[in-house]
Amino acid sequence: MNNRIQSSFEDVKLIARLADLKDDHYQTSLLLSAITELLIEKGILSKDEIREKASRLDSLFLHQEI
Repeated sequence: MNNRIQSSFEDVKLIARLADLKDDHYQTSLLLSAITELLIEKGILSKDEIREKASRLDSLFLHQEI
């Protein structure tokens, strides 16, 4: 019985960590969107420049050896 309780507690802790990660991801995405919009609005970067850089970085990360 004790192992079942311990297992259930570990499941709850895992779910809580996933919820925290989801919230962190949302906050990071929101901040990144705000910064991106400001850079575009101020004429510092264009949408195309951001897309091109993101594409290049994505390509680098995909081909990176772990």
